[in-house]
Amino acid sequence: MLKHPRKYKKIHFVTGRLAEHAIRREVERVAGELGFEYSIQVMPITVAALLSSPWVAARLQVPPQTELVVLPGYCQGELEAIQSLGQFDIMRGPRDLRGLGEWFGTGVDIPKLDQWDIQIIAEINHAPQLSLQQIVDAAKRLQADGADYIDIGCDPGGRWLGVGQAVKAVSDLGIRVSIDSMNVNEIADATKAGASLVLSVNSSNRSAACDWGAEVIVIPDQPSDWESLEQSVNFLQKNQVPFRIDPILEPIGFGFANSLVRYHKARQQWPDAEMMMGIGNLTELTDVDSAGVNLLLLGVCQELQIKGILTTQVINWARTSVREIDIARRITHYSIKHQVPPKRLSGDLVMLRDPKLLQADIRTLKELASGIKDNNYRIFNIGNQVICLGDGKFWQAADPFDLFDQMITSGQSNLDASHSFYLGYEMCKAMIAGQLGKQYEQDQALNWGHLSVDEIDRHRLKQRSKKKPSHRQDEDKTR
Repeated sequence: MLKHPRKYKKIHFVTGRLAEHAIRREVERVAGELGFEYSIQVMPITVAALLSSPWVAARLQVPPQTELVVLPGYCQGELEAIQSLGQFDIMRGPRDLRGLGEWFGTGVDIPKLDQWDIQIIAEINHAPQLSLQQIVDAAKRLQADGADYIDIGCDPGGRWLGVGQAVKAVSDLGIRVSIDSMNVNEIADATKAGASLVLSVNSSNRSAACDWGAEVIVIPDQPSDWESLEQSVNFLQKNQVPFRIDPILEPIGFGFANSLVRYHKARQQWPDAEMMMGIGNLTELTDVDSAGVNLLLLGVCQELQIKGILTTQVINWARTSVREIDIARRITHYSIKHQVPPKRLSGDLVMLRDPKLLQADIRTLKELASGIKDNNYRIFNIGNQVICLGDGKFWQAADPFDLFDQMITSGQSNLDASHSFYLGYEMCKAMIAGQLGKQYEQDQALNWGHLSVDEIDRHRLKQRSKKKPSHRQDEDKTR
């Protein structure tokens, strides 16, 4: 097992020609702080991002007693070919040199977010309006996203005669099922078919709960009617019906703050009781992306030891709520268990913006542009500016269309349709990153937290030409 980078005493760094001066400055600074010996090998290639492990293995020269070889973060390929060259460890460093200090200096293990104690009850809304197969498919998706219970949501009004069949179909998948209904006959059919949790019970139907043989969620007759909640809890306790208490979370503008107070009051009044919070009144009824709301409410639940969350994901901005809650319950559990703020534990819920930005300055990029002799394009963003370098030239604009006009005006000869399409694709990503405050790295997917999707190799040269010599071959021949 590899050690943390700061544990090695003699380290060999590999880079390309353009990054040589920058990496020398950064390595000298970090080595001075941490006290390791180092050597730097500048490969015969302009841009380190074009390196591959087999190409490096054929040219690597490692000084004696080296303990660790650090490759550029973009270096592609398996490391076995390099590992066979000597008795040293190999790591890929950060993709941006400005992150080298953090890569070495954190000394903090990545937290294992593998523990939680809050159950997710994920509702299939308006189940009577769906086919049996649609219900089963939805249950499988919700379970895959982290749901512990699948809640079969019934419609108010008449009795749904197909509820038993739906409950059995989901139960047969090995998934625990709850039934969301106030109709005692509907609930009876569901519990006979295997539903083990009932949402919800108050004074209108609590007497029937004695016959269901299931755990129930007890709620007040009206959110502010605390006395009715106490009466229902007392009734269920007297009749030995297992229950969880849900004082009802109300939407913003309709008593949200007071409802949080009621959850706190319930925990004080019934310190050992199981509790649940239904959070759809916030996530579904508030014009805001749901991830932050879910994390905040999970923090409340974790502190009050509310061990059940009922969620829906109907409206589009809450469409991934189950996955978000699964992440949030791990983060909040770790935070409270270890008494640390829920910061830098996971970036999975930082989706609109990025946890950290590492961006070059204009001066550095202009110096970089002056050293580029090939006509391959490198794209960057600084703030709201999209920047393109190539063949010793530097172009900059906030609008990719303006930037492309500059490139055409400068007489670039390699802007055929496929190459232009690729550049437009990358410039659009760079522009979006600038608008949202995200990190942009050419040929890499933008980071959308848990929604991120890795990009396939979209570079048009690699797709369009099978026999054209690679950049690396060109550089070796012309060095």
